[in-house]
Amino acid sequence: MAELATIARPYAEALFKASASELESVAAWVEELGAIAVDAQMMQYADSPKVSDAQVFDLIVGVAKSPLNEPARNFLRTVIENGRLAALAEIAAQFRALKNAQSGSSDATVYSAFALDGAALAELASTLEKRFGRKLNVAVELQPELIGGVRVVVGDEVLDTSVKARLEQMKVALTA
Repeated sequence: MAELATIARPYAEALFKASASELESVAAWVEELGAIAVDAQMMQYADSPKVSDAQVFDLIVGVAKSPLNEPARNFLRTVIENGRLAALAEIAAQFRALKNAQSGSSDATVYSAFALDGAALAELASTLEKRFGRKLNVAVELQPELIGGVRVVVGDEVLDTSVKARLEQMKVALTA
């Protein structure tokens, strides 16, 4: 949604500039807060006129898996007080994009039919980094419908070596 992206940009940029020395730790808590904020029940609770900003803040802090440090608490208070809780996931995404741009890396999602062990994932990540020409932050998601192989998404680039994709290609070739 373009509106959320517009709202989130100044928050993400300000957070990025303010946390230049500790990007990794900030990225961890902003991602966690973004994940909490996208929950439908959380948003319904936060949007209720009967609930105060302090109650929303206390709930989010209570739900967070790790304790929030003072900068995280201040940031969360500011977002809630300004009525921007709905934009928190987008703020996290834009913060991650700024962090990746600074480090010259990209996020990569590997869709696999089967779970990958550590050695196989490390080898795949190394191969993908050579293929895409940059450092990748690899996340794996299981998709059993791929049958075998992997499908990799890096930004707007897709590398699909799955059995499902090959069967689709064969189907198109045979019906043409």
